[in-house]
Amino acid sequence: MEEEFKAIPAERQVYCNRTLNLKSIAAIGYDMDYTLIHYRAEVWELRTYEYLKQQFLKDGWPVEELQFNPNIVTRGLIIDTEHGNLIKANRFGFIKRAMHGTSLMSFEENRELYSRTLIDLGNKRWVFLNTLFSLSEGCMYCQLVDLLDRRQIPEILGYTDLYERVRRVIDEAHMEGRVKAEIITSPEKYVLLEKEVPLALWDQHCSGKKLILITNSEWSYTVPMMTYAFDRFLPSGKTWRDLFQIIIVGARKPYFFTTDQPFFEIVNEEGLLKPHVGGLEKGKAYLGGAARTLEKNLKLSGDEILYVGDHMFGDVHVTKNVSRWRTALVLRELEDEIQAIEDFKSSQQQLMSLMRKKQQLEDRYCFAKLALQRKKKSSNTKIFDEKLEKEMQEIRDALEALDKEISPLAQMDAELNNKTWGLLMRAGNDKSYLAYQVERYADIYMSRVSNLMWITPFAYLRSPRGSLPHDPGL
Repeated sequence: MEEEFKAIPAERQVYCNRTLNLKSIAAIGYDMDYTLIHYRAEVWELRTYEYLKQQFLKDGWPVEELQFNPNIVTRGLIIDTEHGNLIKANRFGFIKRAMHGTSLMSFEENRELYSRTLIDLGNKRWVFLNTLFSLSEGCMYCQLVDLLDRRQIPEILGYTDLYERVRRVIDEAHMEGRVKAEIITSPEKYVLLEKEVPLALWDQHCSGKKLILITNSEWSYTVPMMTYAFDRFLPSGKTWRDLFQIIIVGARKPYFFTTDQPFFEIVNEEGLLKPHVGGLEKGKAYLGGAARTLEKNLKLSGDEILYVGDHMFGDVHVTKNVSRWRTALVLRELEDEIQAIEDFKSSQQQLMSLMRKKQQLEDRYCFAKLALQRKKKSSNTKIFDEKLEKEMQEIRDALEALDKEISPLAQMDAELNNKTWGLLMRAGNDKSYLAYQVERYADIYMSRVSNLMWITPFAYLRSPRGSLPHDPGL
């Protein structure tokens, strides 16, 4: 068993921000889409993008030539609806990189526009792209900004109006259920089956955890998707419904955690509803409801419930802030991120070595410059110190040669995993704004739910000692 534990690859580990004893967790709530069920994101988002395109063509917008490009957008970016920009910020909210439309802004343009700006997600100007569902939305918006700038859109719109139009059309697509209807018909095109996910939940169920499904998806979508993704992998005679103590659909997160919506009981397979009064019954399915009511029915406090989801705000942020539940974030991109870091490891070590040399040379140059300054100030005359001047010139030449070595490695480092935006969890040498959100609101995070199977339902997860800039010197 020791050898098996050590064999867990880095991309399949569970990472801990805040110490969590799974033995003390009595109930685990799960989101469904991109949490229990993972989709082929590019296929799903391509279909949503095509729906957007069809709607704008009906409005007479010149979008015929537009093509879905998932590389334009990644999770964790922020739309600045005031200026029509897509931006990446660091953990302090400073904007490190920006794209106007589909064109990356230069360092000078970025500094001129954003040098005095800090991200505040409480301001409606900023739209945080929380999930993989954001890819089509962000891509279409960037491309439409280009059309708007060229005055090719036959309406008078500002950048904010344009975003609101994109958002409204996407909401209409989901309300009409067109995309989901196609997925139900051909789930094999969209769903990535993974037998370890049902088995991970089966282990938790058998260990005595109360499992609860809490999804915003409708009953008519949840049933066929969970049946398709789960039942084939469960022990004979068992279905996905045997896993869950309570099933909640149409939860309207984040409002599920912030308001007191009533529960409605789903009384048959067709989804017929009736108002619910009294306690929630084991094995039954409900629509709507509220986290506070659920806690009372389970007779559990927030710190005894773990909620697992993929939405940074609706599943993790608000859950932690309002309900004080323990939280787990599923970040599928983490696997590619870790692999990219691993592949760059030797080059990263080389880059760090060169940067240390650069730091030493810069320190030498600064001290030589200071020594020359002191000599000049002490005599009040222009002194030419041949030795110091020669030393400084040699250092400048060495720095120039070093920069030529550093530049291609630094460029490669900045483009890891995505040529435009780099790593999700990094903004240059600093943590990204997404990493800050993950660190602050997710007690644990992982690439997929099945990673929990590797650690068992009884694990004691300890957060690493927090790092500070002065730590390496101690």
